[in-house]
Amino acid sequence: MANDVSRRNERCLFFHKALASIGIGSATVDTRLEKDSYRAGEVMQGEIVVRGGQVEQQVDTIYLSVNTTYIRESNDHKHTEVAALQKVKVTEPFTLGAGEEKIFPISLTLPFETPISAGKTQVWIQTGLDIKNAVDPSDKDYIRVEPTALAGHILDAIRGLGFRLREAECEQAPSRFRGYYPFVQEFEFVPTGQYRGHLDELELVFLSQSNHSAEILMQIDRKVKGIGSFFAEALDMDESYVRTTVTMHDLPTLQAKLQQIISKHA
Repeated sequence: MANDVSRRNERCLFFHKALASIGIGSATVDTRLEKDSYRAGEVMQGEIVVRGGQVEQQVDTIYLSVNTTYIRESNDHKHTEVAALQKVKVTEPFTLGAGEEKIFPISLTLPFETPISAGKTQVWIQTGLDIKNAVDPSDKDYIRVEPTALAGHILDAIRGLGFRLREAECEQAPSRFRGYYPFVQEFEFVPTGQYRGHLDELELVFLSQSNHSAEILMQIDRKVKGIGSFFAEALDMDESYVRTTVTMHDLPTLQAKLQQIISKHA
């Protein structure tokens, strides 16, 4: 009788392990952040809660990544790619017992290059357990990313000059404008004030930034009139690119500085 019970227990354990290997009845993971909105450059704090499933499992590591998507064009087709802005290893290998709960505190700085939550842009925190011979349990938490104080002032100054944000999207960056990541976030504005009738649009990209300075690239698309307009647009003669750096010291005259640059190329 005892041998029969032992064999049944072994078969039951084997069955549960088999189920856990395909993600049924296995460990789960849940990331809990202090809040759901952060500024680029801010420290995110929270905890990762791991709960054991029906059998004991060996966890090689817990990984945490900050992700976004961007558009890559190839052969006249657009493809959506996932980019990891940051990926960190949270723990060393550990054993998670059946039904056991473990909590790990986390602290992660959001990179300054993290795109701002605007338009189609989305940013999320991906948490995963690396478990051998099993489907890796994971958790996906979307966050809202606010601009740095300086980036916020720059965007407000553009709006103050009579431009309305039409679209914001992350796109693959040309090699000459590429930084740490393969993409840049483009802010596309349309004129509604003094530049209406003179400009088609204004595009702005943050090439690099910190809490104290930001390097920006503006593409000023002039509205060309007359018989030569077709050829001007075909040759991109109607576009001007301006690269400049803005610091916190520029804030008192920021709108005037941007107005002077835009008017010069309008």
